[in-house]
Amino acid sequence: MDRRLTVIVGVTLLVALAGCSGLAGSTGGAGSGTGDQATLDESIDVAANGEATASPDRATIRVAVTASGSDAQSVRDDLAADEDSLRAGLTEWGLSEDAIQTVRYDVSETYASRENPNRTQFEGVHQYEIELDNVDAVGEVIDVAIGSGADEVQQIQFGLSEEREAAVREEALQNAMTNARADADVLANASDLTIEGVHAVSTGGSGVSPYRVAETAALDGGDAGDASTGIETGDVSVQVSVNVVYDVQ
Repeated sequence: MDRRLTVIVGVTLLVALAGCSGLAGSTGGAGSGTGDQATLDESIDVAANGEATASPDRATIRVAVTASGSDAQSVRDDLAADEDSLRAGLTEWGLSEDAIQTVRYDVSETYASRENPNRTQFEGVHQYEIELDNVDAVGEVIDVAIGSGADEVQQIQFGLSEEREAAVREEALQNAMTNARADADVLANASDLTIEGVHAVSTGGSGVSPYRVAETAALDGGDAGDASTGIETGDVSVQVSVNVVYDVQ
C-alpha cells in the first residue's frame, strides 16, 4: 500500500469513529476531543449507596457530677471531691485512667429564685466520657459510676472499633457495587445497550450510625441500691456511596 492509499484509509477510519461518537450512553460528557472521548461517550454512569450492619464492640457512656453552693470555690471543691471518688471507683473496677475523659467543666453563677433575685448561688457540672471495649459491662459500669458519685447518666452510645468498622465498610462497599450494577443493567436494557465492563469507579461519602439509647437517664445521687442496670444494645450501621462508569456498546 503506498502513502496515498494509507492517508485515504486513515481518513476513512476517522470518519467512522466520528460517526460512532454520536452513540452516547447515559452520561457522556463534554471532553477534550481525544480518542478517549469515544469510550466515555459509550458509557453508563451510576451512583449507588450501600449499607452493612454489625453488633457493636465498644461503648461510650457520658456521666456527670453536679454541685451547687453559695460561692464558686465551694462548688469547685465539691466537684473535685466527686471526681476523685468517681475515678477511684471506676479504676478499681478495672478501667484505665485514659478510658475516663473530661468533656465539659463549668461553674457559673445563677439566681436562686425569682422571689429573691438579689440572692445568687453557683452551680457546677463536670462531664465525663467513659470508653468501654466490653459492651456487656455497660450496665455494671453505670452502677459503679453512680455508686462512686456520678449524679447523671446523660448518654449511652454503642459503636465499632476501627478493625470492625473497616470490615463492615468493606461489606457496605460490596453492597453498593451490587446496587450500582443492578441500576446499570436496568439502564442498559432500557437503552438497548450491553454492559462490557467497568471503566472507572470511585467512592463518595460514607458514614457510621452508632446505636444510641433512646432516652438519657437522670439519676439522683446517693446509693444506687442493689438493683443492677440492664442496657440493651442494637446494631451499628455503616453507609457508603460509589460512582461507577460502565463501558457499554
